[in-house]
Amino acid sequence: MIRPLAAAALFALAPLATPLHAETVGKVGVDWIGNDIIIEAIEDPKVQGVTCHIAYFDRSLLDRLSQGNWFEDPSNSSIACRQTGPIKIGDIARGPKGEKVFSESRSLIFKSLRMTRIFDEDHQTLIYLTHANELTEGSAKMSISTVPLFGSE
Repeated sequence: MIRPLAAAALFALAPLATPLHAETVGKVGVDWIGNDIIIEAIEDPKVQGVTCHIAYFDRSLLDRLSQGNWFEDPSNSSIACRQTGPIKIGDIARGPKGEKVFSESRSLIFKSLRMTRIFDEDHQTLIYLTHANELTEGSAKMSISTVPLFGSE
């Protein structure tokens, strides 16, 4: 029998167990020590017909041993979003702060790579922003991509 406290902990962790699916579609070797650039495809769960590709740096074990900073990857990322089918907008946030679409840990704690969607209704454009969430250094490194909504529902 699961005790109430254990059940509460499992319930709280459930969203972490089922993150938005990011499919690795590319892996490019950068150097001889095993550092790579990873490319992932992420379909927007609330906007049918939009897929974003995010590229980021993945440090090798050898690089971690030689450089220190064992539990953290760089904040650099790049994003490109495109229409990959008929676009149908679901129930999305329409305010200027947008809505988090995806988040992936970039360190043991405190740092994540995030993708946020902002709907520019006046210009009928979806804006996708990747940025790092860092406790000590802010999130100065970012990348942006837009998807125009010509004739979308």
